[in-house]
This record gives sequence, structure tokens and C-alpha cells, in this order.
Amino acid sequence: MHQEDEDYTNPPEEFIGLSDFTSCGSDQLSFRAGDRLLVHTKTSADWWWAELGGLCGYVPSSYLKQDVEDSYLNQGVKEDTSEDTSEDPWQDEEYFGSYGTLRLQLEMLSDRARTEAYRQVILTNSAPLKGKVVMDLGCGTGVISLFCARLAQPKAVYAVEASSIAEHTETLVRQNGCEEVVTVFQGRAEELELPGTVDILISEWMGNCLLFEFMVESVLQARDRWLREGGMMWPSGASLCLVPCQALDYYTERMVFWEQPYGLDFTALQSLAQSEFFSRPRFSHLLKPEDCLATPCDVITLDMLTLHVTDLEKLRGQFTFIVEKAGTFHGFTSWFRVQFQSLERDKTTLELL
Repeated sequence: MHQEDEDYTNPPEEFIGLSDFTSCGSDQLSFRAGDRLLVHTKTSADWWWAELGGLCGYVPSSYLKQDVEDSYLNQGVKEDTSEDTSEDPWQDEEYFGSYGTLRLQLEMLSDRARTEAYRQVILTNSAPLKGKVVMDLGCGTGVISLFCARLAQPKAVYAVEASSIAEHTETLVRQNGCEEVVTVFQGRAEELELPGTVDILISEWMGNCLLFEFMVESVLQARDRWLREGGMMWPSGASLCLVPCQALDYYTERMVFWEQPYGLDFTALQSLAQSEFFSRPRFSHLLKPEDCLATPCDVITLDMLTLHVTDLEKLRGQFTFIVEKAGTFHGFTSWFRVQFQSLERDKTTLELL
């Protein structure tokens, strides 16, 4: 693949990386989930010519999602300053379209820590779940709904999914013999119509830095409409954690490498390496305990049973760190922690990091 005659007569469109992509050749461009790329030419249905940080190359179109707000500006759509009743930019056809692909579903199902945590919660609460009505919001392939049907004896499970994967979820429900218990509803939470209220609302809504994609708003709206008084939310609570840290291995790999590779002086490229590798967050970083320079703290804590949508507009976190060890401060590492309150009062709350 070679882009010999780039056409820059039309303004580039900004797209957002849905997941990490590592180039397999000199004419491809690596990027990470959340990166904003400028697409200059849609060369084919599968490969586009894009730019990131001054570098250009081919990228797989299936790994990208368009920045809706930016596309409106490119089309000359004037911003409406009146009351905004439009959909959230993340809740458009392209957003739900990405969740309709097996690639993204595979990525989520392969996260064993998350999936096993939900399975364990359902298993340990199997007795009190008996006869209850459960909503699985954003069910995807329906794995959590199937856990409920197989591991407990709920009266009904409403598996709600907005993307096209819902068509396949119905097949999986029948294939696993759960059609008497699990009913699939395809549609957005804001437009949802169910047979009645539910006793438990389960959702795997957490994203990068806990709130990325902002699905939590849809979860709260569904809670207010369909969760009966005294019902339970899973997860019942969530926290965003933060710690100052060093990342010597990563820094060495990306920066020190350019000092003298193969006995040659490449230090002139270090400033470029600095801007390319450290201008954006690094996702899926494996933090070693010894790399923490202070005690981690919870920056934001959410109680899913009492949190309101309006609270999301003014979330603020205050934190103070006391550096407890010598080291090089390279940045902050963040992660989230969620809690699952037991349905039985005398049982402890399960926690997922």
C-alpha cells in the first residue's frame, strides 16, 4: 500500500481510535484507543490514510469512530445555542455500530477479570435471586443474562442492547436453552419499554478512567424508570483511583533507546519521541507496586443507588499525595474499583479492581 498522491483538497475528518492498533509495516500508522486521528483519504472500505502527531500512514477503518461534533463543524453546521435536546455524541449510530461487531464483543468477553467478577456475584447471590426480575442493561452477547438464567432461578431476565448484536443475542439465548427466562429487548435505555419494574439492574457500564463513553447516564435513567423501590444496582458503587508513579521500563524503551542504538548517536530524535509517545495517555499500563511513589487515593466515588444524572455535571475530586519514596515522577496511573452489594444483609460486598 502506498499513498503517492494525497488529496488534501477536502478538509480532513477527525476520528477517534476505538482500540489500540499496532502497525505491521512502514506504511501503516500505530495508534491507541482514544487517540484523535485526522483522516485525509478513505482509500478503500478497510484502509484509510490518516495523520497522528505529524505522522501519516494507513489505518484500519474498523478501529475508528468518527468524532460527531467535529464532523458537524466540517460540514458547516452552525452550533445551536438554544436548549440542547440532541443525543449524546457517544450514543449515535456509529457508537452502537461499533458494539455490533464481534471484534469489540470479543475484546470485552476476553476480559476475564470483569466477566468472572459478574459471574461470581450472580453465583454467590443465586439464592436471593430466585424469583426476582433482572435487567441486564447493555447486555452485548448476553453473557451476564445467561449467567443469571443458568446459575440462579430468576423469574425473568430482560436483556437490553441497543446495537445490532442483539439479533445474535436472541440466537445465543435459544441455543443455551434460556428462552423461557431471558427476553432480549433491542433499543436504547432512554426509549425502553419493559413489561414492568425490575428487582435488580445489572450493567457493565465502566470504561477507561471509569466514565469514558459516559454510559453511566443511561444506567441512571434506566434505574429511575424501571428499578423498583428498594431494588439493587450491580455494581452498587464505583471509585476512580489515582496514584503518582514512575514508569522506568516504558520510559527507557521509548526514550533512552534513542541515545545510542547500535553505537550510533540518535539523540536528535529524543524530542520527537517525547512528543509522540508521551503526549497522550497510555492505556492498559501494568503498574508495578514498587513504581507507586505515594499511597493511591479515590478521586471520585459514586453511589449508584443515590447518584443523580445532574450530579454527573459537577463531579469534582480532591486529592493530596505525600511522596513516600525516591523516584522519577513520570505521571499518574488511574484505574477504577467497583463494588457489588450482596442481596443478603449479612453477606459482605464483593469488589472488582
